[in-house]
Amino acid sequence: MSAQPATPSGDPGQASDGLKAGLKNRHLSMIAIGGVIGAGLFVGSSGGIAKAGPGILLSYALVGMLVVFVMRMLGEMSAANPTSGSFSAYADRALGRWAGFTIGWLYWFFWVVVLAVEATAGAAILEGWIPDVPQWAWAGIVMVVLTATNLASVSSYGEFEFWFAGIKVVAIGAFVVIGLLAVFGVLPGSDNEGAGFAHLTDAGGFLPNGWGAILTGVLMVVFSFMGSEIVTLAAGESEDPQRAVTKATNSVIWRIAVFYLGSILVVVTLLKWNDPSIVKDGSYVAALNSIGIPHAGQVMNVIVLTAVLSCLNSGLYTASRMAFSLGQRGDAPKAFAKVNERGVPQPAILGSVVFGFLAVWFNYQWPDTVFQFLLNSSGAVALFVWLVICFTQLRMRKIIERENPEKLVVRMWLYPYLTWATIAMITFVIGYMFFDDANREVVSLSVLVAVLVLAIALVRDKLGLGAAAQQSKDGASAAQSESEDALTRS
Repeated sequence: MSAQPATPSGDPGQASDGLKAGLKNRHLSMIAIGGVIGAGLFVGSSGGIAKAGPGILLSYALVGMLVVFVMRMLGEMSAANPTSGSFSAYADRALGRWAGFTIGWLYWFFWVVVLAVEATAGAAILEGWIPDVPQWAWAGIVMVVLTATNLASVSSYGEFEFWFAGIKVVAIGAFVVIGLLAVFGVLPGSDNEGAGFAHLTDAGGFLPNGWGAILTGVLMVVFSFMGSEIVTLAAGESEDPQRAVTKATNSVIWRIAVFYLGSILVVVTLLKWNDPSIVKDGSYVAALNSIGIPHAGQVMNVIVLTAVLSCLNSGLYTASRMAFSLGQRGDAPKAFAKVNERGVPQPAILGSVVFGFLAVWFNYQWPDTVFQFLLNSSGAVALFVWLVICFTQLRMRKIIERENPEKLVVRMWLYPYLTWATIAMITFVIGYMFFDDANREVVSLSVLVAVLVLAIALVRDKLGLGAAAQQSKDGASAAQSESEDALTRS
């Protein structure tokens, strides 16, 4: 099985960069829907509710609005030019190689750390079911299985994600429907029978901890939205990239409204926000218990494990495709830009998973020092990615209008004013994190790592390394050859 450089191909089943166009439209649809449902939604919402009360709905709405705007910008660029590098490749062209290099490697770093987090979370659940197998062994098994899935073919990744994301979607959809039936007193025997929406205000009001708690809630929930952009990376390996991106971009509003706002609304209407069971059992388990669902904890464990496996699968896929794109542009080892005969970027997958295994090892060896540093230093990357997407779109719109105006099938609303407003909102959130005791270390370490990667990018540019320098040399050589040929002919 020999690897070969990714080159353009006339094969209709082959993407222009050498990757196999093996993702069907149903795969892309489910990746888009499931991408906004991470394990963080299930396990991270309890803390936000405890801090902000029912007002956490406003926190989710604010972050959801940011994601809608950012996805609209990214959708505009991706529909015009689908590529596995997505926002990193666009930043490379619109802002400069330093931007594409920096945000590409930061994004890759974020996802290889996520691999360790999700593998450990999944292993903890599996060990609870089968305690004879140690947790570290379960983490290894999960990583190996999903690595094999990604190495097999892009269609195997798509099929895996289709079914696991489907389980998440069905589970959340059922939770919302059953929960609302209980809220309106339709389900007999529910602890909330006949209460309606009273719990939104009967324990200190809608904002029991004041307006400032909304911003605290924003900081607690913002990271659970990371993953919505995965569909734009996957679109490059789909049958109809432009259609897939357009559909995903247009549907992001209802996806966030139903899966995030809808499910959290159910939780805070079924239970008082200060009910101790929300923190003790988890918000979703506590809500299921109040409805009278038997074995609610185990039901939620199955759903969380599904979300974890889905996130792991997509995380490895995303990290490898970003590494592949960086390799193509000369910003990563050249081997990362090679694909095998099945159109799979095998070196990029293996390179990413090696760092994923290393991060898992750090998690078991030094959970409170080395791994905590990795976790904190990648924590604010989502905000950096969104910020770069905004600045990139400001310039890419003009480039697309000048070169391929017919490809502007998705347009950012109220351009450029809403783009600048989004930049202001994201910048405010990052700045607010510096003044929040719980997030100061995270944002400080993330900025430190970002500055380090940016410094490497600037040094590379100064030394003339990477794709841009190579293209310049190739262009100069070609011009010299043409000049010599012209002289010879004359």
